[in-house]
Amino acid sequence: MNYNQLGKSSIQVSQISFGCMSLGPDHTANATLLRRALDAGITFFDTADLYDKGGNEVTVGKALQGRRQEVVLATKVGSQWRPDGSGWDWNPRKTYMLQAIEQSLRRLQTDYIDLYQLHGGTLDDPIDETIEAFELLKEQGKIRAYGISSIRPSVIREYVRKSSIASVMMQYSLLDRRPEESCLELLHQHQISVLARGSYAQGLLVGKPAKPYLTYAPQQVEQAAAAIRQVADSLQQTAAEVTVGFVLAQPVIASAVLGIRTAEQLDDAIRSGQQVPLSTAQLQTLRRALSPNQYDQHR
Repeated sequence: MNYNQLGKSSIQVSQISFGCMSLGPDHTANATLLRRALDAGITFFDTADLYDKGGNEVTVGKALQGRRQEVVLATKVGSQWRPDGSGWDWNPRKTYMLQAIEQSLRRLQTDYIDLYQLHGGTLDDPIDETIEAFELLKEQGKIRAYGISSIRPSVIREYVRKSSIASVMMQYSLLDRRPEESCLELLHQHQISVLARGSYAQGLLVGKPAKPYLTYAPQQVEQAAAAIRQVADSLQQTAAEVTVGFVLAQPVIASAVLGIRTAEQLDDAIRSGQQVPLSTAQLQTLRRALSPNQYDQHR
């Protein structure tokens, strides 16, 4: 497993990270999976207070007790559940963030979070106030670094300009190359890492039947999946390994965040972290499969 520096922070993250959102309600099964990932060198675990109304943080906290110093723990803030549980409202205000982190710390059974992320964001947010909250939490030692989880170029540019974010989590895959046009080079220039989610494109690149995806028709989705299979066959690798290899070829991407729920999915993730980087020729084969898409909103 390779490890990369997260932005300008002192944090080192495994190039494959465990996306915890998919975990089920069985704490014992989750602990087995999470600890096996850690034993295999996956040290970066990503959750959020939104997932399972905080239950996801609880299961992660239980699983990683006794091994906190081995782990880079990331969670998110901004989605406030209503008291009656009927849904959640967007709240990036400082007062709420300072309250929310206390609940996340309690559920995760830790006294600090390595990476605290805003779970979205719009240009209508009180961005300066949000940044104030993050900076205060850093001063208090409750977080080591902060970032945002957003696919909106307009919002990302504001945080690049105004804040000291260490990372941006965004969707990126062979079927979603929108960040190439608008974000990857900007973030690379400012030494801000990308955490890539959605590498498998809802499973469409790793065996699920083709269907419309973003601006692509099923036929185009199948073209991309066929290119993945072609490279995988030539390397005697799985489609999952090649799909992740495409993502990790971008130097600004510090880690591919893979949603893991089963032992088989964990096996794929572990293998992806052990592979040799794809060659220039192999990457060209993948990129020629279809024209890259672009953002049509929030530019």
